[in-house]
Amino acid sequence: MSFPSLLLAVIVLYIPEPSVANLIIVRAITRIPVYLRITRAEVLEVRERMFVQAAKGMGASSGRIVFRHILPVILPTLITIATLDFAFVMLAESALSFLGIGIQPPEITWGLMVSQGRDYLTTAWWLAFWPGLAIILTTMSLNLLSSWMRIALDPTQNWRLEPKANRRG
Repeated sequence: MSFPSLLLAVIVLYIPEPSVANLIIVRAITRIPVYLRITRAEVLEVRERMFVQAAKGMGASSGRIVFRHILPVILPTLITIATLDFAFVMLAESALSFLGIGIQPPEITWGLMVSQGRDYLTTAWWLAFWPGLAIILTTMSLNLLSSWMRIALDPTQNWRLEPKANRRG
């Protein structure tokens, strides 16, 4: 996890032929440890809570405790991180395609479109501008969606989504 994932992707994708499958494999291998570490930390914290201890005391099976009590608590965190990670992976793919070691023509991505449009910046600037703007807007939208999901899925934070007229206090 301490090795930069984008650098690893550059090294691995430079050696074999750049392809969509290789890109997906490299990005998955570099991002899985983040999910495993977060899941482990959340499970270690949640399993010590009173409701899990009560379920154990009532004789619930390990599978029931995991799927009925622990998973619903950690799932919102994982969904929020996956949304943020989608934006990160999209930016990484755009950067790799821009450098020429990501997705190759005849397939097309926004990073490849920016790369191909940079030769025409003085005469046809919009060839690079619009794909770049699409990358920026999509990334910002995913970050805002992730922030909203964190509030909406967390029971201690979802009061922020209520209109002011409905709030108690």
